Amino acid sequence: MIARSAKAACESRWMRSQGGIVMLFRKKTKQETVSYDRENEKPVLKCSICNGEQVAGFKNIQNGCFHEVMFIRNEKDLQDFKERYGIAEEIAKEY
Repeated sequence: MIARSAKAACESRWMRSQGGIVMLFRKKTKQETVSYDRENEKPVLKCSICNGEQVAGFKNIQNGCFHEVMFIRNEKDLQDFKERYGIAEEIAKEY
């Protein structure tokens, strides 16, 4: 019989203390719509001309300050951003 290593014994003890089930992936819950100040802010995509990175956020209309909300990697991320903040119109891009 091969003796278990101390690390394996420790991990086994930890799993038993956690109920024996390790959840690696959780079911995504539907996100509720979050509001933003529609009178003073507008949704904007900041795009890099060098590498194409996109960051979604809100730009203050009065002073031009940009508040980053999330990094956009693909079209699904952009749709998630629009759904989360209830944005139906096209989002302006700034370079």
